[in-house]
Amino acid sequence: MAPIRLTRTTLEVLKVLLAAGPDNPPWGLKICEEADLGSGTVYPILERLIEAGWATRREETGEHPGRPKRYYYELTAAGRLATERARASKPRLFGLRTIGEGGVA
Repeated sequence: MAPIRLTRTTLEVLKVLLAAGPDNPPWGLKICEEADLGSGTVYPILERLIEAGWATRREETGEHPGRPKRYYYELTAAGRLATERARASKPRLFGLRTIGEGGVA
């Protein structure tokens, strides 16, 4: 698995993917909106995550009248594990406070 630089923008995308349930994976535009990032930032990050084996992309099936088809993104087991490890080792980057700062373990 290729290493991923955990920049602020990459972390924002990972947070959205981590929060998504398996029955409701986010699509590209939803990730942009929830991460509050532009598509020119989000899509290259998603491509890097896919190339590194951290995420998968699947095409929408069925009808989608009046809009382009969506591509759904999900963390792989390896990507979820790597994201959880990053969150545990660097909680501040995920917006979490440590116990000494009034947070919870």
